Amino acid sequence: MRLVAYQSERGPRVAGVRDGGYVDLNRADPRVPSSIKELLARGPAGLAGARAALEAGEAMAPGELELLPPVPGPEKVICVGVNYADHARESGMEPPAEPVIFSKFPSAVIADGDPIVLPRLSDAVDYEAELVVVIGLGGRHIPKEKAREHVAGYCSGNDVSARDWQLHKPAGQWLLGKTFDTFAPFGPALVTADEIDDPGNLGIRLRLNGRTMQDSNTDQLIFPVEELIAYVSGVSTLAPGDLIFTGTPPGVGMARNPPVLLKPGDTVEVEIDRVGVLRNPVVAEDA
Repeated sequence: MRLVAYQSERGPRVAGVRDGGYVDLNRADPRVPSSIKELLARGPAGLAGARAALEAGEAMAPGELELLPPVPGPEKVICVGVNYADHARESGMEPPAEPVIFSKFPSAVIADGDPIVLPRLSDAVDYEAELVVVIGLGGRHIPKEKAREHVAGYCSGNDVSARDWQLHKPAGQWLLGKTFDTFAPFGPALVTADEIDDPGNLGIRLRLNGRTMQDSNTDQLIFPVEELIAYVSGVSTLAPGDLIFTGTPPGVGMARNPPVLLKPGDTVEVEIDRVGVLRNPVVAEDA
């Protein structure tokens, strides 16, 4: 099942994708929450009700909806650095002994089709294709063996990064370099976990203006999804709708000679097998 959020006169609502159209799940069955976070909080039983509503409801044409990020305003946007073995080799780094965790502010989140805005304060904005995990059932100290029970689904994501801030500011401003507004595109839809039998075996690639820049597989993850959930939940309680950007494969712009950085007029596409294609144009920040 594929879920999206859209903007209504009463605020964000959740819809399911069916035959190229969208079904408002709450209208199809009032027992289904209109909020994606409330729906995810109900776990598998909630998603089962949503699936029945999707099959029974009346579809709306795509043009009728203003689509939002699949989870509007997530509580946490958790990111993982240096988490692909092939990317570590590209960067000349030893694989880390523990996950490298940082975060983005929710204000960085945008939807499929929304523009990535190049900030006036940076001259070195890069792309990073990533598999995004969406948390369903929340929890603290989640055992690795039970971690997949807490996954609602997956999205394609782009960990857009201002390399000059991340690498060359005093002490390295990882958070600020990663969290300019619009620096966390994800979507186009939330693909529920039952559609992805193995998140550790998915082709992942990024195209810049049609040219393939990254091409790998999530089997290169140093720390798989289950380990990331267990590790992070030992520190912070995960909540329904939280996002985990799981790391990027090789081929990032800063590692190329000469470097390839985003510029106005570019189009960035992140494609993950069975998850979908996230597509965002690139524009300059208004003066």
